Amino acid sequence: FLLSIASVVFLASGLPALAHHAFSNEFDESKPITLEGVVTRIDWENPHVHYYVDVAQPDGTVVNWACETGGPNRLARRGWTRDSLKAGDKIVVHGFPAKDASHSADGRKVTLANGQTIGGDPGSEAGR
Repeated sequence: FLLSIASVVFLASGLPALAHHAFSNEFDESKPITLEGVVTRIDWENPHVHYYVDVAQPDGTVVNWACETGGPNRLARRGWTRDSLKAGDKIVVHGFPAKDASHSADGRKVTLANGQTIGGDPGSEAGR
């Protein structure tokens, strides 16, 4: 009986970890990208903060990229605040594209229009 209870507790404690994805499963670290554009939205939520950037393409069309970063607490330790990015800000994102070829990327490192860089080093699994 005690073994059954211990098994249930052990399995239940691992459920959140199973739902969380690994960087290497989602993003292609072998293809660094730089995106220049305008912030359209920021979702400051756990487990990852997401922000969206309109990026002009060579043909004149605009593509909205979804950029994922670490969680709010981790970002705060790396110099980000809720006000670091605002809709309308022009930024440069340094990151890695999603492996599924969608317009999404790991974008932990951002250069603001004033030249200030915020964020950790992209691709560092330890920085997540």
